[in-house]
Amino acid sequence: MTDQPDAPLAGITVLDVTHMLSGPYCTWILGALGADVIKIERPGAGDFTRIVAPFHGEDSIYFLSVNRNKRSITVNLKSEEGKDLFRRLAARADVLVENNRAGVMDRLGLGAEAMRQINPALVYASISGFGQDGPYSGRAAFDVIAQALSGMMSITGEPDRGPARVGASIGDIGASLFAVIGILSDLVRRGRTGLGGRIDVAMLDCQLALMENAVARTAIAGEVPGRLGSRHPLIAPFQAFPTADRPLAICVDTQAQWERLCRALGLERLLDEPDFATGSLRAAHHAQLEPILAEAFGSRDRDAWLAILDGADVPSSAINSVPEAIEDEQVRHRGVIAEVPEGSGRRFVRVPIMRPGEASFTEAPAPHLGEHTDEILAGLGLNAEDIARLRAAGAV
Repeated sequence: MTDQPDAPLAGITVLDVTHMLSGPYCTWILGALGADVIKIERPGAGDFTRIVAPFHGEDSIYFLSVNRNKRSITVNLKSEEGKDLFRRLAARADVLVENNRAGVMDRLGLGAEAMRQINPALVYASISGFGQDGPYSGRAAFDVIAQALSGMMSITGEPDRGPARVGASIGDIGASLFAVIGILSDLVRRGRTGLGGRIDVAMLDCQLALMENAVARTAIAGEVPGRLGSRHPLIAPFQAFPTADRPLAICVDTQAQWERLCRALGLERLLDEPDFATGSLRAAHHAQLEPILAEAFGSRDRDAWLAILDGADVPSSAINSVPEAIEDEQVRHRGVIAEVPEGSGRRFVRVPIMRPGEASFTEAPAPHLGEHTDEILAGLGLNAEDIARLRAAGAV
């Protein structure tokens, strides 16, 4: 939660019943946009990621990263008093986000229909592996399962090797981003109608949405996309190439770029080759084209080629490691990596939404387990004696 009253979601309260990544990433973004995110955690244990290595001091870096901008309260949702507290919080909330298996919240008596009877203006968002219905709805799902089942792994990796998982957890993060979009759209609609909404986001569905082109080519043209390494299925050259020392990446998306690349490489003769006359033909004949370009790139080192290609206005780039990307001059200029809190030595990526002319919002560090329990319960009108009794009963 930011403390700036002009933040886009200032005044919006989000009840966060999420764990691991797909839910917390969603609520991290909402908090960074100014919402008051109240994270509900299990007494004594909290979010499962609190014990995931590596650590900075005693804190999990995994947890610290995606639980910024939140307040933590511990509530035992298996106890009747804990459920009653949850209902009271939901009655005051604008948004509820949960990422349990389908049916878990209903079995607790805290599902969408029950909560929206208490609060018709509530936007209730569920993120799960397979959605709230269908033959797989009761299954557990993690990032690699979503990537595998969707076909994402079948199109990722080198052609002569087995399928590979995308290096970032896009199964989780893709679902988080679509959930944010759904929540924001329902809040806009609520502004017109006064009524909340029900959002059902499945990791599997979201992976297919991210693969839109591969899906369309299969469903319409009958193609079976495969693993192409760094190559693009429709455009060439659009990939990584080795040089005399380190590899680089190039993208030639237009005919003008192709002509400039050929001149920069001293390969003007390729402009007269009918097999390379268009981007589609170059993609179809990539097996002929790649060795020619690879041989040319092998004659100089990466930085020399990058200077030449930049001068020729051919899109190209170094292939950075993560440490190199963090320290890249463009990344530093944009302030994409920020220390939270300042002076802590804990650096994270910011929500990448810039607003020119406005000061950047300051993010709050991830909370300690139950750090805000008393504060949040006091906001419900409970006094110190009430809170002590709830603790003694194991409700919080």
